[in-house]
Amino acid sequence: MSDRHTYDVLVIGSANADLTVRVDRRPNPGETVPGTDLVESAGGKGANQAAAAARLGARTALLARVGDDPFGQLLLEAQHAAGTELRHVLVEKGARTGTAMIVVGPDGDNTIVVSPGANARLSPADVRAAREVVAASAVVSLQLEISLETVRAAVKTATESGARIVLNPSPTPKTLDTDLLTAANPLVVNEHEAELLSGLPDGTPTDQAKALRERGARSVVITLGGEGALVLEAAEPIRIPGVPVEVIDTTGAGDAFTGALALRLARGATLEEAARFAVRVGAASVTRPGAQPSYPTAEELA
Repeated sequence: MSDRHTYDVLVIGSANADLTVRVDRRPNPGETVPGTDLVESAGGKGANQAAAAARLGARTALLARVGDDPFGQLLLEAQHAAGTELRHVLVEKGARTGTAMIVVGPDGDNTIVVSPGANARLSPADVRAAREVVAASAVVSLQLEISLETVRAAVKTATESGARIVLNPSPTPKTLDTDLLTAANPLVVNEHEAELLSGLPDGTPTDQAKALRERGARSVVITLGGEGALVLEAAEPIRIPGVPVEVIDTTGAGDAFTGALALRLARGATLEEAARFAVRVGAASVTRPGAQPSYPTAEELA
């Protein structure tokens, strides 16, 4: 982070309460299966990435909207505990906080349904009002759990301020605007997102990364779960191996990766160096249950 930046990372995005239940197997259509007791925890792709970066020591701010309900309070407390600057989290009276309903199978993989709540009300005007904090940030991290109009406004404002944009296009749209693709440096996608956005469902990660760059992304990172990640910035991609761990719960692992990546980029690391660090952080996060509660500190990684 340079002297002119107050923040390493500004995350503009969603904040959800995660309602998680574990099952021995996922139900078939029309079927009911028993699960464990419901666990409530802080989540949402934006809040997750902010918490991941802050827990690692980044000077982090979050621009998001929550309701004035108990879930909103849960999210604020979790961000405060992680060390995130909360001045830019907007609390909306009478609104329900976004909620994610998560089912975790015995292999640690999950299925998620999101109800956006207050996230849907984070507006381009909110971004424009936060222009000073955008300009004070080395990296702006974005996802798609808020409206596309708000994401576009964030890209425009970050570009004007000279901030580096990390874009994780999740949930995956059918297509991604050219102006969003060309702003991404990097575009961070998982295997499923890479297949859809590249138009190469049967291609290799290398093929998909090259296709995404040809469509406008300045650089591309494809996360490969336990297999690590693939980075494309120069002529040929670099494969970064995974870290073998015992998987307990993959919820929020991609957000842990992206938050860690944004931190290292803000502090001047190359994309390859940042991705190698992010792979370690993502691997550590799957060894504990939940999203934000599973994120490691810098001391725990040492």
